[in-house]
Amino acid sequence: MSLRSTAKRWTYLLHRWLGIGGCLLMLLWFVSGMVMLFIGYPKLTPGERLAALPVLDGARALQGLSVLPDAVQAEPESVALTTLRGEPAYVVRNGANVGAWSAETGHALLRVSAQRAELSAAAFAAGPVFPGAVRVDEDRWTHSRGLDAHRPLYKVEVGGHQPGSLYVSSRTGEVVLDAPYHQQRWNYVGAWLHWLYFLRMQSVDPVWTWVVIVLSALCTVAAISGIVVGVWRWRFRGSYRSGAKTPYVEPWMRWHHLVGLMACAFVFTWIFSGLMSMNPLQVFSTTAGAVDAARYRGATVALDTAVAQPQALLAAASKEGFAPVEIQWRRIGGELFAVLLDGQGGTRIVSQEDEQLQIAKTLPTAWLQQHAQEMSSAPLRGFSILRTPDAYFYPRAPEAMSGAAVRRFPVAVADFGDAHATRVYFDLATGDPLLTLGHRERVGRWLFYFLHSWDLPGMLRQENTRLGVLLLLSVAGAGLCATGVVIGYRRLRMKVRRRRH
Repeated sequence: MSLRSTAKRWTYLLHRWLGIGGCLLMLLWFVSGMVMLFIGYPKLTPGERLAALPVLDGARALQGLSVLPDAVQAEPESVALTTLRGEPAYVVRNGANVGAWSAETGHALLRVSAQRAELSAAAFAAGPVFPGAVRVDEDRWTHSRGLDAHRPLYKVEVGGHQPGSLYVSSRTGEVVLDAPYHQQRWNYVGAWLHWLYFLRMQSVDPVWTWVVIVLSALCTVAAISGIVVGVWRWRFRGSYRSGAKTPYVEPWMRWHHLVGLMACAFVFTWIFSGLMSMNPLQVFSTTAGAVDAARYRGATVALDTAVAQPQALLAAASKEGFAPVEIQWRRIGGELFAVLLDGQGGTRIVSQEDEQLQIAKTLPTAWLQQHAQEMSSAPLRGFSILRTPDAYFYPRAPEAMSGAAVRRFPVAVADFGDAHATRVYFDLATGDPLLTLGHRERVGRWLFYFLHSWDLPGMLRQENTRLGVLLLLSVAGAGLCATGVVIGYRRLRMKVRRRRH
């Protein structure tokens, strides 16, 4: 047997047996993927969180930031004044640690109990709460690494216009996840099934990670071999004895061949991009830290100024007709300023100049550019203002996997001249670095997000057309896999019968 014949035979065998093993899995991926176009994995978006908060009361006696313990003031990652359990409180995050202190007394809030979790859930849901909050470390809806600082969580069942489960932080008493019942039900045939979460035991689960990577890789090989076999079997010139271009007369085989040739490119790109979503071997992660957030924040600052006093900030906001539900403090280049947020996600920046509070909607561009340079030892090659989405920075609908990411415009774009050609997108409304990309992350954006979601800004603007095309192609992919399941079942049944005889 020639080398060519041997290669053909092994290609046929590879496609046959990988197809038998993988077609059912790929069918589940396509069906669950169609559900995910409309129903996403449970998450709490910034808009949902802010909409549930009451307006901060400037008439209450609120202590300034200096009331916080010295150890907390030393190097906080973020500080926010919000409402917890019906009272104003400071929430301070530092790395993996998060805690809450009363804004009226400065004392650490009492440990969150099941009863206090139920009170927080009732305030968030504005509806009835069913008693019996359950303490959970992690379950099927709480695999996100972003919840690690709040574990264990309290799961509280709520009623009202949107009944479901709310997950409350045991560290602060904040509601950190919203999982309505209708979303949970759809997720069993959607994201939970699509991501094989029934195999995932914890937020960091190497076994689950490698199971998904290996299965995705095998299905990718099955798709590639199917393309090769399908092209080999198609008569581009002439026809078979039946007069058809395909050799298959049996309906299931015939449709598998025809649908496979029509949908093979999409099936391959979706299976392959699903593999890329797992970032195997961290191939889409920049190996060296090109930017330093600590350098960007700068040295610690004194907390006895007016900008550190919430009552002064609320009074200034009232004069502007702005009603904040939360105040967040930022430090950039060793300068302290406050970000006020209202229930609709609107923002105001309050800074201090010559002992006077100044309110603005965005940070000064030149000032932000100066401090952006401090983020890296590499030269700043470019700094521009982006007012509309580009191929890397764009908003997504809440049901999308990245639907909770803040994507506000205008946004500042800084390009550094390091080996990774690092680009950082800065939120002009807060100064936060919202997205950092190097060479590898850019490649990952195209090999995963684009191939899997067709999420170019131009495509997202035509959302109904995009969804219609994705649904049509998903149906074709599901049809291809369904015919493969039938063919595989028949092949295995025939094998079993032969062995019995």
